[in-house]
Amino acid sequence: MTGKPRAGRRAVKAVIPAAGLATRFLPATKAVPKELLPVVDRPVLQYIVEEASHAGINDVLLITGRGKTSMVDHFDRQPYLEARLEEKGDKDRLAAVRRPSELAEIYTCRQGEPLGLGHAVSYAESHVGGGPFAVLLGDEFVDLADPLLPAMIDLQARTGGVVLSFVEVPPEQTKRYGIASVAPAEENLTDLGEVVQVTGLVEKPAPADAPSNFAVVGRYVLPGHIFDAIRRTGPGSGGEIQLTDAMALLLDEGTPVHGIVYRGVRFDTGTPLGYLQTVVQIACQREDLGAEFSEWLGEFAAGGCPGGRRT
Repeated sequence: MTGKPRAGRRAVKAVIPAAGLATRFLPATKAVPKELLPVVDRPVLQYIVEEASHAGINDVLLITGRGKTSMVDHFDRQPYLEARLEEKGDKDRLAAVRRPSELAEIYTCRQGEPLGLGHAVSYAESHVGGGPFAVLLGDEFVDLADPLLPAMIDLQARTGGVVLSFVEVPPEQTKRYGIASVAPAEENLTDLGEVVQVTGLVEKPAPADAPSNFAVVGRYVLPGHIFDAIRRTGPGSGGEIQLTDAMALLLDEGTPVHGIVYRGVRFDTGTPLGYLQTVVQIACQREDLGAEFSEWLGEFAAGGCPGGRRT
C-alpha cells in the first residue's frame, strides 16, 4: 500500500547518503572519506550541511559506511582545540571550529554494503518516519547566494509528491544521469521558479534514447511513502536499487512528480576534475585570498605548467 500524497507537511529532516567507496579519488580516499576532502578550509560535507541549515533543516542523517566515522567527528565539539584557540585570542578560527557543531543535529546510520542510491535512502526510514524529507547527495552543493532547496521544500509542501532538481546537460552526457521527460507545470506553481511537471524518468539512458536533456542532480524532496516504493523496486542499472526507479514507480501510480530547473552555480566534486574546479572557484570567491589567488592563477595559466608542456 503506497499511501496518498499529503500536501501541507514540510520537510524538516535531511538525509545525506555517504557510504560510497569513492574509487575515483583513490588512494586519497583509502583512509579519508571523499566527503571530508577540503575545499580550501572546509570539507565538502560541511558545505552540504550548511545548505540544509540555510533551508531551515537542522536534523541531518548521514548514511555512512566502513571507515567513515570521521565524518561524524567533524561535527563534534573539540574542547581542547577550542580552549587553545581561546587562550591565543584567535577568535576567527575559534568561530570556524565551533561552526560545524552549530549547524544541525547530526545522526548516523550505517549501510552495510553500497547497493545503489535507493538502497541507501531506504536506511533512513526509521529516522524520517512518515513525513517528507530532503535527500542531499554528498558530493555536490550550490551557491547559498542562489539557493535551491527552500523552493524545493515549498513545492513539495504544496503538492505532497516528489520534487526533483534538474540541470540541462549536453546530449552526450545523458548516460551519466537520471533523465526526465517533462511538461509545463500548473500555473499556481510557477512562482517557485522554473517548475516543470515530470511525466517520465529513466536511469542513465543512451543519448539516442534520452527523452530530454533535463538531468536529475543531487537534491530531492521526497514523500514518506517513497520507502514502500523502494521495497517494491528490483535491481536496475548496474544491478543496484536505483532511487530513480522507485520514483518512476510512484509516478506510474499517480504520485505527482515535479522538478525545478536550476540555473545557478552548482559545484560538483564527484570527480577529480570537478573537485579541482570547485576548489579554484571557491578560492577565487574568498574575500581573504580571492584577489591574490586569482592574480597568481592568471599568471600561472599564462605561463603554462612549470617543467611541463603546454597543450
